[in-house]
Amino acid sequence: MTIVHLARHGETVWHAENRYAGSSDVGLTELGRAQAETLGRWAAGTRPVAVYSSDLSRARITATPAASVLGLDLNIDARLREVDFGRGEGLTTAEMREQFPEELAEFHRHPGLSPLPGGESGLEAVARAWAALEQIATRHEPGPVLVVMHSTLMRLVLCRVLDMPLDRYRSAFPSVVNAAITTVSLGSNPPALHAYNVTQFPGAEP
Repeated sequence: MTIVHLARHGETVWHAENRYAGSSDVGLTELGRAQAETLGRWAAGTRPVAVYSSDLSRARITATPAASVLGLDLNIDARLREVDFGRGEGLTTAEMREQFPEELAEFHRHPGLSPLPGGESGLEAVARAWAALEQIATRHEPGPVLVVMHSTLMRLVLCRVLDMPLDRYRSAFPSVVNAAITTVSLGSNPPALHAYNVTQFPGAEP
């Protein structure tokens, strides 16, 4: 069994407008960079044995202070990047409703299985992420390991951990707080969720 701490990246420049930032490489705000530093301080106390992140800059920058304070290399894995939202990238829900209302309605009815136009399904995304996390868990047993990733992908992973339908990811896990810690154990049978959205450390804001 390996303890894996999952953290969402810091706040991005699209956060305030609630634009879909899936595979788009969107930068952090000043608050997002402060959240990254706070995550580094958390890591200094928790002492993960390895730090991983998605290849998107918002995750890499968030993970860098943690790797630095621990004197570890930052491991980059593209399989940990956010779900690709296709034509929804960079748009708000209202804008998508104007451009492709039927596809958006189907996405809302079945968010884990019905992708936005030209996008990636939750089923496809969780398959690649789960393969990455299983490799990480095997490589670093018993851990702990820090993995910096993304909101939608993390919620899909949690559905897999709890053996829940992927279409429930929004209702079961309504939000993932920037730089908060969600802890799972992998490599056990079955995997388990130990903590969700832990934000007791300063600087982790929604």
